Amino acid sequence: MALARLTRPVLLATRLLLEPRRDLVVRGPDEPLPVVRIPRILQRRQEQRQSAGRSAPRPVLVRPGRLLVSARRPELNQPARLTLGRWECAPLASRGWRSRRARRDHFSIERVQHEAPALRNLSEGSFADLGLEPRVLRALQEAAPEVVRPTAVQSSTIPPVLSGRHVLCAAETGSGKTLGYLLPLLQRLVGGRSLDFRRIPDPRGLVLVPSRELAEQVQAVAQPLGSSLGLQVRELGGGHGMRRIRLQLSKQPSADVLVATPGALWKALKSRLISLEQLSFLVLDEADTLLDESFLELVDYIFEKSNVAEGPADLEDPFNPKAQLVLVGATFPEGVGQLLKKVASPDSLTTITSSKLHCIMPHIRQTFMRLKGAEKVTELVQILKQRDRADRSGPSGTVLVFCNSSSTVNWLGYILDDHKIQHLRLQGQMPALMRAGIFQRFQKGSRDILLCTDIASRGLDSTHVELVVNYDFPLTLQDYIHRAGRVGRVGSKVPGTIISFVTHPWDVSLVQKIELAARRRRSLPGLESSVRETLPQQT
Repeated sequence: MALARLTRPVLLATRLLLEPRRDLVVRGPDEPLPVVRIPRILQRRQEQRQSAGRSAPRPVLVRPGRLLVSARRPELNQPARLTLGRWECAPLASRGWRSRRARRDHFSIERVQHEAPALRNLSEGSFADLGLEPRVLRALQEAAPEVVRPTAVQSSTIPPVLSGRHVLCAAETGSGKTLGYLLPLLQRLVGGRSLDFRRIPDPRGLVLVPSRELAEQVQAVAQPLGSSLGLQVRELGGGHGMRRIRLQLSKQPSADVLVATPGALWKALKSRLISLEQLSFLVLDEADTLLDESFLELVDYIFEKSNVAEGPADLEDPFNPKAQLVLVGATFPEGVGQLLKKVASPDSLTTITSSKLHCIMPHIRQTFMRLKGAEKVTELVQILKQRDRADRSGPSGTVLVFCNSSSTVNWLGYILDDHKIQHLRLQGQMPALMRAGIFQRFQKGSRDILLCTDIASRGLDSTHVELVVNYDFPLTLQDYIHRAGRVGRVGSKVPGTIISFVTHPWDVSLVQKIELAARRRRSLPGLESSVRETLPQQT
């Protein structure tokens, strides 16, 4: 009886809900349409999908405050106080950059610290507490009076080197690694044998570096320290024929420390112009580059001519000198551990690494711009001209523009010449005489802009560089770390900024890895190595 009192439309709707839905067709023109009610929660979910799209990530709630990532689309910003979990889906600003519609899009990894991590982790003690002798401390004071307290890297590196241990030091760029190995090794040489004039040069210390520019820089740091200690430091750069190498060695037969590139030293050893039989220490600066396949054959030959000690006890024999081994670098990616086994036993190495190794530096602003290839020149010229017109009342720095090939450096140089923008150029295909001293001129302020290849990204001290422009995006994350390390170094007076032009699909892949690592505050992927022991945290 209750069902009889229900109206016909309600009965129809009830039947539709209870019976199979095979007869939904309206039978007559006067018959009303059935009513099917959708739950409110499903309606809201459908509205969100229609407004945001199925592929859109969950928006991050942004509140007022400092940002870690700022994007052109504000919904993709990330606050500095927020860190994404390792498995949490990240709303990447660069997610759609493979599409042409992403042209002119951009985002920045903001500066969340005002100074380099190495400066925040200065040791509580002094260089004297590390075991350095007074005469070495006086030499340091005379050569570098601005260096007062050791960095965390130097505090952890100097004691084991003084004790005679083989050391592998992996730390971020600009953290003071050069002084970390030079000071203890020069101290060990001071008490050694006096110089004798043998038939061929036989240095007691060898610092091997991958480029002529880095050899000149290390020699410039070591020379004043050595002079104060009565030691002679010489440099043997590559790019010259045997006649020039023979002339260089004839003028410096009694060097205590030799700073050399693998190619030049290989030529000298092959021609028996130099001997490594008296080595007390051997340093591989930028070891990851020297252990790369492009240098590995040369380095293997140099090690064959050297007598590397198996442990600290072998260093005490005055009649059979053996070399202590020190390897330093800013990146040690996967695979380097296997190469290190050819150089020394893993058990004999004291490994020291920074917690910031392979991480995005938090004190550098890094901007990524999605551009077409034809737009890069206009954007670069605009950046350089705007910088030139800016107010120069405060401290100003210099600019490094990185390209991936020598031909691009030369071609871009002609473009800047047409726009009356003064600059210097540095690339590996230059003749040695033309290339000599270019980076030193740039450091001294002869020009504010240097166009260069990755030859200027490894180890070179660039405390005056304010801006790095990646005109060509680097080919690997390892190269990006080294380029980024040219700004924000220990001793820099200007804040560091990096601007990267992103053009190709493979560029986008690397940018997405960088952005994801920054949002999660983790090291860059693919650069994990066998170096695991971290520096002690300074309070």
